Amino acid sequence: MGELRLREGGNTMSKSASRKRLLIHILLIAGIAITVFPFLWMVFTSFKTLPESMKIPPAVLPEALNTESYQYVWDVLPFGTIYTNTIIVTIITVLVQVAFCTMAAYGFARIDFPFKNAIFLIILSILMVPGQIFLIPQYLIIQKLGMINTLPGLFLPNLFSAFGTFLLRQFFMSLPKELEEAALLDGCNRFQIFGKIMLPLVKPGIVALVIFTAKFAWNDFMWPLIVNSDPAKMTLAPALSLLKGQYATNYPAQMAGAVLAVIPMIVLFFIFQKQFIEGVAQSGIKG
Repeated sequence: MGELRLREGGNTMSKSASRKRLLIHILLIAGIAITVFPFLWMVFTSFKTLPESMKIPPAVLPEALNTESYQYVWDVLPFGTIYTNTIIVTIITVLVQVAFCTMAAYGFARIDFPFKNAIFLIILSILMVPGQIFLIPQYLIIQKLGMINTLPGLFLPNLFSAFGTFLLRQFFMSLPKELEEAALLDGCNRFQIFGKIMLPLVKPGIVALVIFTAKFAWNDFMWPLIVNSDPAKMTLAPALSLLKGQYATNYPAQMAGAVLAVIPMIVLFFIFQKQFIEGVAQSGIKG
């Protein structure tokens, strides 16, 4: 009798665990569907004709694969030039911002100097202020420098990030101090310790920052729209807004432009997804 009861109790527990797993899987599938559906709708709409995209009730799938919207985008906008501008701005922003943030993060995490904590708090306070407050001062500075409607005017205000400094500082603080002490005993200076020992150990954090920064620079809309009105110097996000008409909007063309704009970021994420997930997961480690 005792063994029978134990078996019945074990079966009940296993059934309860199976139900919980099933519920979790259902919730995860529902969450994935809610997240992916808008992207799929964008892709499907890009292959529709204009009457199809405005049909009521709306149809999810196009009646036929129509690529006229993609050709329309390339004909209406200097899409090759806009793509090149976006790539240049993104690469420069990523390289310079990551370089500045890694050096600043290492200094705040490992080097003792006067008022270190106070200065770091001032930098963190930038994250608490809405970014729109800085638009007017930044515009006036860029105007004084004569960089309106130029590519340097697009990336110059984004060459440093308080968030990137904070993110990488957490990684540097998680590393044992014995590594630096051993390197100093071996005769290494600060630059050698930083470049040859510390940077390889915080690679997941750097990859995470690269993806965050690249995504921000690639999708930046507000600042390029304010500082740039020349289509030949525009980036993708503000250029796509030109596809919206005054009285009517060509939705398939807008969706086709959005698909072309999002492809590089998807490819970038799939290439570095392992390092990105490691970087985000380890960013909360406290040394």
